Amino acid sequence: MTLQKARYHHGDLHQSLLNAAREMLREQGIEGLSLRKLADRVGVSRTAPYHHFKDKNALLCAIAEDGFRYWHAMAKEILDQSALSARQKYAKFIRAYIGYAADNPELYDLMFGRTIWKQASPTQALKDEAYPSFQFQVEMTREWQKQGLMPAEEDTLRLTQVTWGTLHGIARLLIDGIYADSSHIDEMCETALNLFTTH
Repeated sequence: MTLQKARYHHGDLHQSLLNAAREMLREQGIEGLSLRKLADRVGVSRTAPYHHFKDKNALLCAIAEDGFRYWHAMAKEILDQSALSARQKYAKFIRAYIGYAADNPELYDLMFGRTIWKQASPTQALKDEAYPSFQFQVEMTREWQKQGLMPAEEDTLRLTQVTWGTLHGIARLLIDGIYADSSHIDEMCETALNLFTTH
């Protein structure tokens, strides 16, 4: 038995499968990903992945869940930088969001696209990661309104939806390659910042 296979018996096969699935998603997209191909990629029996993911939808949800967890941590890290002003934090947040989408188009599609949310059923674990991520953005928006960075007279939830919707739209334009490309990112982020903030 190889050292690699021996490690799997110590509980890290789940993470190994998830890591390999993310790589396959990046390389081949959703269509190129299957539990059978994943087993071959990791070098385990074709039934092994089913002990961790009951079907392809469960696997896709786990990948998306990981994506939300990473993004939430990245956003929190930006907002915890006490040396930055509120405007600087928001500028970094916008740039990080667009950059995350542009650098991980297949993952972004999975996190926010219809494959899971319309055509399949998101797992409870995914909902538990995705919904708080948006709620965190609502809380950030409310704080920025209190600090005078964003218009205080606007409803916080609607302002969050509109600002996030704009960033999502920019991300989609970049991913789909229509009307925008990576050379436009910095200027689009700066424009979004100027539109959403009061100073």
